[in-house]
Amino acid sequence: MSVCTLFGHSNCPGLDRTVLQNAMEELIQKGVDTFYVGTQGAFDRMALACLRELGKRYPHIAFSAVLAYLPPPNIEYDPYEGHSVYPEGMEMVPGRFAIERRNQWMIERAEICLCYVTHRWGGAYKFVRLAKRRGLKILNLSALEI
Repeated sequence: MSVCTLFGHSNCPGLDRTVLQNAMEELIQKGVDTFYVGTQGAFDRMALACLRELGKRYPHIAFSAVLAYLPPPNIEYDPYEGHSVYPEGMEMVPGRFAIERRNQWMIERAEICLCYVTHRWGGAYKFVRLAKRRGLKILNLSALEI
């Protein structure tokens, strides 16, 4: 079993969905069977859409949108269609630290980080750097050297 976490900027106008999906498929063919992705921006939404498609072709893979916050109880529609996880203990994390703690949780469980980071600031860059320091293999789909 091999686990990949995904990070990218909230906006990712230069990323082609096909490039992201092909990179994920290549990882699946190399043995990755579990993917964790956040829920905050365009990259996360694109990654989750790709994983839904790949899940149809590769039914053995597991993927989860890792929640930093529980949705309000009056939400009737589950945008993650049962593919979500709320890490144990997150209810004790103050709201302003929830995304940071969620991202750390994803890094702690992965061996590979597939990302789209185009500049050296912001949360995506911060957590890809942390993943690198923790020894994860980094695959950046942009030209930026991490």
